[in-house]
Amino acid sequence: MSEIGTTGDRTPPPSTLYGLIAEFEDPDKLVAAAEKVREEGYRKIDAYTPFPVHGLAEALAFHDWRVPWLIFICGCLGGITGFSLEASTATPFVQMLPRFARMLPTMNEISYPLNVGGRPFLSWPTFIPPAYELTILFAAFGAFFGMLALSGLPKPYNSIFNAKRFELATQDRFFLCIEALDPKFNYENTWEFLQNLGADSVSEVER
Repeated sequence: MSEIGTTGDRTPPPSTLYGLIAEFEDPDKLVAAAEKVREEGYRKIDAYTPFPVHGLAEALAFHDWRVPWLIFICGCLGGITGFSLEASTATPFVQMLPRFARMLPTMNEISYPLNVGGRPFLSWPTFIPPAYELTILFAAFGAFFGMLALSGLPKPYNSIFNAKRFELATQDRFFLCIEALDPKFNYENTWEFLQNLGADSVSEVER
């Protein structure tokens, strides 16, 4: 990786180039730079900060619709699972099954209907609290494991770790990276563009 100040000193990008990264000392400058990068047409970009920066996600236009939908679907499955479990155990549904199914040993262990005070077996108002709890549980599992899967985690190695002074991203510095795989990426133009955004420094990131 290298950090070069003038266009004349700049060498052609190596085949192992991951991208170019700009370092900022102020979060407001980072947000402004991210907005300009998006306006310029770059899409494979990411920012790294030591703490959450207000407005940065919006500046990067970062929104993954898959996570909310995954949570919603898992929550629905949890509610259906909870209600079905209660309905199958509290109602004499075994009697509705074919004869060969009723003779299975496990079927007699699943259904355990109880007549409490003459109430209906399928008393759905009493089924709501457990079904609601399973809705929350499945939604939480969907959010946690879905986030890990969609983020490609665990990831013990990432090329961004090779960036110059990147250890300061957990302390007091702010970084904006444009990947070489971006369709608009051009080594000379992208370098010049990042420098014009007011970055303290621009450097290469190797894979």
